[in-house]
Amino acid sequence: MTTQHRDKTGAAVDVALDRNRAIPAFTVTLEGSTLAGRADFVDSPVAENERLFFHTEVDEQFGGRGLAGILLRAALADSIARKLTVVPVCPLFAKHLQKHGDAFVAEGGAFRDATEDDIAVVRAAVRAAR
Repeated sequence: MTTQHRDKTGAAVDVALDRNRAIPAFTVTLEGSTLAGRADFVDSPVAENERLFFHTEVDEQFGGRGLAGILLRAALADSIARKLTVVPVCPLFAKHLQKHGDAFVAEGGAFRDATEDDIAVVRAAVRAAR
């Protein structure tokens, strides 16, 4: 899954789902080759059809271009398409869903607040990936 977007400068950026990483992530690249950021997640081993987003970052040299928002929106759109419930452990995802959760649900998305058990799942996944 790769989708093409335009950042605030008008440059072409691609968002792709990368399952070849130790921790799966949505990645954002510039002009097809320069990795600019990622949104890490784990699919819940406990609850079917839940995706826990726990870390999002964009290299600071690309700041101000709207890449984090592009990355986040693409990841959420993919979650809708796959009929996954989003669990926002990442503060950026949580803030976005606080502000735009009604619109996300209206588009067919589902989300719930993260619990301590979700955080434990993320910690275990990160430890296992090391």
